[in-house]
Amino acid sequence: MQLNFFERFLTAWVAICIVIGIALGQFLPRVFQAIGAMEIAQVNLPVGALIWVMIIPMLLKIDFGALHQVKSHIRGIGVTLVINWLVKPFSMAFLAWFFIRGVFAPVLPASQIDSYVAGLILLAAAPCTAMVFVWSRLTNGDPYFTLSQVALNDAIMVFAFAPIVAFLLGISSITVPWDTLLTSVVLYIVIPVVLAQGMRKALLARGQAAFDAAMAKIQPWSVAALLATLVLLFAFQGDAILKQPLIIALLAVPILIQVFVNSSLAYLLNRMVGEKHSVACPSALIGASNFFELAVAAAISLFGFDSGAALATVVGVLIEVPVMLLVVRVVNASKPWYERGVQA
Repeated sequence: MQLNFFERFLTAWVAICIVIGIALGQFLPRVFQAIGAMEIAQVNLPVGALIWVMIIPMLLKIDFGALHQVKSHIRGIGVTLVINWLVKPFSMAFLAWFFIRGVFAPVLPASQIDSYVAGLILLAAAPCTAMVFVWSRLTNGDPYFTLSQVALNDAIMVFAFAPIVAFLLGISSITVPWDTLLTSVVLYIVIPVVLAQGMRKALLARGQAAFDAAMAKIQPWSVAALLATLVLLFAFQGDAILKQPLIIALLAVPILIQVFVNSSLAYLLNRMVGEKHSVACPSALIGASNFFELAVAAAISLFGFDSGAALATVVGVLIEVPVMLLVVRVVNASKPWYERGVQA
């Protein structure tokens, strides 16, 4: 399975959205102010609709019936859970503190530092869902392991996302709006999961061919909704980016470090416990990637369109494809070395 046209050039599309969004925000400020005002209970209605269109097609791919396969690769699943839930969010909180509050603080807008930290934490607390299937197949990963680890992570995310985010925001001295956070979890995890699983069951009842045809038809909606959301975000972020274009590069630093550290750690741990290469690859890849659609949604709900948190999560989208393709290349090239260690 290869990346499709939109996935292959996702970084380019995001860059184009940055330019279009900033330009529209500068030339049509009143239009975007009106869009930003379309809220009910702090939920922006246009963005809420776009995010559902983004997320639901991805959740349709998840078969929670695959959870029974977890026991077949218990060591690999154990590594995945440790990296995604015990290492990844907490290491990002540390990296955000070290770089955003420390090293880069003098050149960042002081009023947004807390928000940048929050956005990075939100990004790390949402394990990858859909794109990991693509990365796994590019490494000849075990499809049953990939499916079972994604299903398990999504099930855990329903219950663990809010508490972990609240805890880490709390220790970062950021006030946690619990009602908004819980609303985000219900709106952007619980309801989409329920809807997607209902739609999946109905489509599969008509046969696998009908399901595949429906997925092929609606998958472009997800990409289109993502790009439209990014245009809106950058329309609101335009002034900040024009004043300090270096911000995006600085926010990318902790994200890049975490990707390489987490993927390497998961890969090495799987080798140490004796898992085969086809399990180690998807385990490493899910630990390196993020469910950035959820992170963007939560950042907007919690902190708003024009927040540093929203911008930080979008940086994750910007670097996702090239960085993950690099990780794919490394695990593929190191297969002989990996298998020598497992055999030994």
